[in-house]
Amino acid sequence: MKRGGCTYIITNKTNTVLCTGVTAELRGRIWEHKTKAYPKSFTARFNCNKIVWYETFHSIEEAIDREKQIKAGSRKDKEDLINSINPKWLDLWDEVQDL
Repeated sequence: MKRGGCTYIITNKTNTVLCTGVTAELRGRIWEHKTKAYPKSFTARFNCNKIVWYETFHSIEEAIDREKQIKAGSRKDKEDLINSINPKWLDLWDEVQDL
């Protein structure tokens, strides 16, 4: 049986840094970003802890493919993706907790 997955974009307080990631367990992964569980990581160093976009998939392989597609795009492509579902760039943490 294949395990599902999520692709997500997080940013910092001022929305100047975008980081795209993939995980099989979104709530736990975002919690790691928020608590800086890995203090030397890129996201911890640049204070990326606000989830502004995510997409769920039936398999982790689909999520990985989507992450690669997003990472290959420009910053404008990422901004357009975020704006399509979250034009105010609100932190979607409360929504993620309900998944």
